[in-house]
Amino acid sequence: MNYLITIVGPTAIGKTSLSIALAKHFKCDIISCDSRQFFKEMQIGTAVPSQEELNQIPHHFIQNKSIFENYTVGDFEKEAIAKLDQLFLKNNIQIMVGGSGLYVDAVLKGFDTFPEIEKSVRDEIQKQYDQNGIVFLQQKLKELDPHYFNEIDNENPQTLQNPQRMMRFVEVCVGSGKPYSTFLNKKKNQRNFTPIIIGLHAERDLIYQRINHRVDLMFKEGLLKEAENLYPNKNLNALQTVGYRELFQFFDGEISIEFAIEEIKKNTRRFSKRQLTWFKKTENVTWFDFKTEVGEIIDCINLKIQIH
Repeated sequence: MNYLITIVGPTAIGKTSLSIALAKHFKCDIISCDSRQFFKEMQIGTAVPSQEELNQIPHHFIQNKSIFENYTVGDFEKEAIAKLDQLFLKNNIQIMVGGSGLYVDAVLKGFDTFPEIEKSVRDEIQKQYDQNGIVFLQQKLKELDPHYFNEIDNENPQTLQNPQRMMRFVEVCVGSGKPYSTFLNKKKNQRNFTPIIIGLHAERDLIYQRINHRVDLMFKEGLLKEAENLYPNKNLNALQTVGYRELFQFFDGEISIEFAIEEIKKNTRRFSKRQLTWFKKTENVTWFDFKTEVGEIIDCINLKIQIH
């Protein structure tokens, strides 16, 4: 039987160091499912593992794409499952780590099945978006699927600002004549592994301190220069993310650098709160304090493997 040890938790909690320690123990690879770390042009602002960390264990799906590519969670699911099939031939235990709940779910459970949508529907929605902006998509989703709109607004409001995902929601509603949410939570794909999900947590104040410290480190490492290099492409979907969006506002002359730094810290703290909300709803997570000894976590994993 194959086992996928999956490490989840809020940003800056220590998932990378735990994953490396576990990978060394189980002599396996690491698959990253952090959607911000896929892109090679974004390194400092996405807290990509250091070269020293990457050299210790083979990592997959880190800086393997370009911001100019249209890379979806569906693409990631297919590629990650194919990579796991290869890795399980060498070792029946592998590790996945990341804070992107949607991408974790894509690998562990697969996706819901949606109807084919005619290109004319997609083109019309794209045209309306080009003319009227994100507000059109928000209003349309609220009208066609108020239940799902409210769920996103409460649990992951950033999604309402993501044009690619919002267009997808609306096109399914319009093209099928049914709310997007009616296609969710149906029978998922079968997987050839058993997930063992490990969650890391800490007191909220401590998480916030760690986030503030990490942002300060990012600026010392050159985040401002990295964002400046990416600024000409600021409208790309991959760059609509915390740490870059705020600095683009600074470059636009809308806010001061001091305010931008505080906004990055604040928005990262909000992001971590949403991560915790998502993972607290995830079934079968075994939670540990972030300071827990690695040996204790290994004992827990071994016990779960024996039970299966």
